[in-house]
Amino acid sequence: MDSILLVEDEYALRMTLGDRLRKEGYLVDCAVDGEEGLDKATQLPFDLIILDIMLPRRDGLEVCSGIRRSGVITPILMLTARGRTPDKVAGLKTGADDYVTKPFKMPELLARIEALLRRAPARVPATPAVYEFGRIRVDLRGTEVLRDGQGISLSAREFQLLRFFLEHQQTTLSREDLLTRVWGYDASTFTRTVDVHVASLRQKLEDDSRQPRHFVTVQGLGYKFRP
Repeated sequence: MDSILLVEDEYALRMTLGDRLRKEGYLVDCAVDGEEGLDKATQLPFDLIILDIMLPRRDGLEVCSGIRRSGVITPILMLTARGRTPDKVAGLKTGADDYVTKPFKMPELLARIEALLRRAPARVPATPAVYEFGRIRVDLRGTEVLRDGQGISLSAREFQLLRFFLEHQQTTLSREDLLTRVWGYDASTFTRTVDVHVASLRQKLEDDSRQPRHFVTVQGLGYKFRP
């Protein structure tokens, strides 16, 4: 399951594009400005970065250049509302692999994404492909979850949340962090979505969901996964 970092400050486009990419089967993380985009792109593993040029705090060209200076070779697809050739050339010169001019047609964008992912060298996983805790075995590549060898059915969102917990073990994660990085929602959105999904994971993966050992609540802060 390929992962994509979407760096876009326009809320409506970020939500629409993020939802569509998830429906296409991609794992999507979002950043709302250039500073956050650069931090995530250089600290977390992704298969593709979609980067808007017009961003607050750092513009996309600066972010792209910073990503390449850090040694990250992840393919970068730039989005720009500018139709001028010099902007496109500048993006390619700073290290972008392709660009799409806004407004764009979704089929075109998806085709560009697929082409970049096909051309990209295989990324060496920064985290294990298989995790085990308690009686549970999770195969991230095979998107398979087993309890004592028997398959457990998770929704796509439950699996994405589980993967995020596994990749951030022993880290206290606020509901806002999880909403932003797993759902792609604006952190200011008030929702009990996170609580409902954590409760579902406990029900399916804990020996006793009322006294969870792995998906624990950090009072007043959020949740933490303990193997």
